[in-house]
Amino acid sequence: MSLLMPAVWTERHRGHEPHGGYWLGVREVGDEEPERGDLLADGLRSAGATLVDAPDFGLDPITAVHDADFVDFMSRAYPSWVAEGHLTDPGQPHVVGYLFATRGFAARCRTDRRPATIRAELGLYAMDTATLMSEGTFDAACSAVHAAVHAANLVAAGERAAYAAVRPPGHHAGPAFFGGSCYFNNSAAAAQHLRAAGHRRVAIVDIDAHQGNGTQEIFWDRDDVLYTSVHVDPAQGWFPHLVGHADERGGGRGEGWNHNEPIPAGSGDEVWLAGIAKLIESVERHGSDALVVSLGVDAAEHDPAAPLMITPAGFREAGGVLAALDLPTVFVQEGGYDLTRLVPLVLEVLDGFEHSR
Repeated sequence: MSLLMPAVWTERHRGHEPHGGYWLGVREVGDEEPERGDLLADGLRSAGATLVDAPDFGLDPITAVHDADFVDFMSRAYPSWVAEGHLTDPGQPHVVGYLFATRGFAARCRTDRRPATIRAELGLYAMDTATLMSEGTFDAACSAVHAAVHAANLVAAGERAAYAAVRPPGHHAGPAFFGGSCYFNNSAAAAQHLRAAGHRRVAIVDIDAHQGNGTQEIFWDRDDVLYTSVHVDPAQGWFPHLVGHADERGGGRGEGWNHNEPIPAGSGDEVWLAGIAKLIESVERHGSDALVVSLGVDAAEHDPAAPLMITPAGFREAGGVLAALDLPTVFVQEGGYDLTRLVPLVLEVLDGFEHSR
């Protein structure tokens, strides 16, 4: 198969080197490392894709979907970690959560008073200990947003579709929090940029195996951006655990424009595609005139993080279903951690989209 749509990629992703994370207090080998981004680029080139470099757009597209204080913290986190001596005491080369601002604990925390140390300030924004920050994480996370926004630029300029081949992923990053291997929300930034480019109503369809709690939170109160997701049921104990249920429908003006389709662990193509069909119905009701696809392929049957059992044929059919909406479309890479199958599965979706008609 050959890919016709432009693919946006940047070598700046390599600065993010977490070397794993902490799962229930145990250090585990990482599955979201620089090799993953380079495999995407190599696979796209082999498929004949045109790779477009992502320009540096600065902080504007990031602060368009994230709180400014949070973005400022992210820019300071690693340098402050080093300045406070944590490379030697306790000998930790990555920024990692130490305490967390749970509701009861942080009830008297004043928002106008910054914590005295970066390790304490980190607790205001980090949602887990699995999402570490290395020296180049901030720049890499910014570059992922820039790539997604540039893909949106290409679509706004007339391309039928464009693919942002990014890492780190983004859909678990909210207005002022990060976690789940995500730092800034790339898909949200792409959707916001499409709005700024003149699209009246934008839909996000998230097909990652896990619900994009960050994207949901960013657009919860808005009716101009619809968030929809098919994912493994969090009621069965799957990340993000606390949210992602069907009764989360949005609030205020956004009520009814947040659509979760949780499906049982172990579900295959039939159940998953039926869930996507329901998301498509919401997109049509919304009257969206542009589409962002959070393209996770970690629902694949062989993925090490796979709670679902989706086949290559299922991913290909999903691409065709998304194409049937006939909307300008930005694909943004999310999960997918079986590195031997990552690129082929992504290409199944994209090729299914391009050759559906």
